[in-house]
Amino acid sequence: MADLARLNEVIEPEANALGFELVRVKMVPSEAGDGGEALQIMAEDPKTGQLIIEQCAALSRRVSERIDELEEQGEVLIEGAYHLEVSSPGIDRPLTRAKDFENWAGHEAKVSMAKGYDGQRNYKGELKGLEGDLVVIEDAKAGEAKLPRDQIHSAKLVLTDALIAATQPLDTSGADDIEEEKADD
Repeated sequence: MADLARLNEVIEPEANALGFELVRVKMVPSEAGDGGEALQIMAEDPKTGQLIIEQCAALSRRVSERIDELEEQGEVLIEGAYHLEVSSPGIDRPLTRAKDFENWAGHEAKVSMAKGYDGQRNYKGELKGLEGDLVVIEDAKAGEAKLPRDQIHSAKLVLTDALIAATQPLDTSGADDIEEEKADD
């Protein structure tokens, strides 16, 4: 088991040093089919709200080096084998920080509350923003709901035409430079 709070403490300064903001750090089952886990890091360049491939690679190298350095000093951050995945949050991004709930107000979101939350568990509707530490959402069934941020298990934007229109286009620099090679017969 990995200590996500400690991983955040280690990873956030590395992202910040590159000019990025950390969106989420999470351990997930590996897609490699080996039964292992993946350390999933989502970050964004605050100027664009995304990371391009070169930025993901730079953050991946920096985080790998820092984790290796700490392990050489005897600190085990993640038990067992794992894969490192660094990505941009994407259009239907997770909402993890207070500013995410403010910045994306007016868009449709899905919010799942933590187990043990007293009330409805899943909400879907227009995100209204924050009131103090309460996330306000206009749920399609329950009407306006005010949810304590610390009780949210997960929250993400729903892909809609309005969200696509409001999102900055992905960086396509270099896309015109792609050359196809023909295989020799």
